[in-house]
Amino acid sequence: MSTPRPDSTATAVGHDSETAQQRAELAGKSVGQLLGEISQDLSTLMRQEVELAKAELRQSATRAGKGAGLLAGAGISGHMVLLFASVAAWWGIGDAIGLGWSALIVAAIWLIVAAVLALAGRREISAVQGVPQTAQTIKKIPHAVRGNESMS
Repeated sequence: MSTPRPDSTATAVGHDSETAQQRAELAGKSVGQLLGEISQDLSTLMRQEVELAKAELRQSATRAGKGAGLLAGAGISGHMVLLFASVAAWWGIGDAIGLGWSALIVAAIWLIVAAVLALAGRREISAVQGVPQTAQTIKKIPHAVRGNESMS
């Protein structure tokens, strides 16, 4: 058989004395005082959780703002690339057929790109159904209040 270590016995004895001390403190308090302490502790916990959530949201918003700024910079850079590529195409085609005609050709290419993107965007927007599941569950609320949850 193994003998208990001296430190584990001391821990058990220390734990028993803590429990006895806590019981003695609780015995001297009324139920109202105990409920008041519980209420105060819950209130403190809720305030701390709200502060934690605020700090996390602040940090997330800062990172999202930085990301949005970087994406905006990328969009402006991409726009400049397309602008200079269009000018280069205009000048390159202009050497062969003249600058006026080459400008019309580049403009027509951009018109076709814009039309394709507009049609694709229109198709995507028309496919949006809103929030059908939420709308369906909202319709069930009056029935649930009356006690007829199975109705749809």
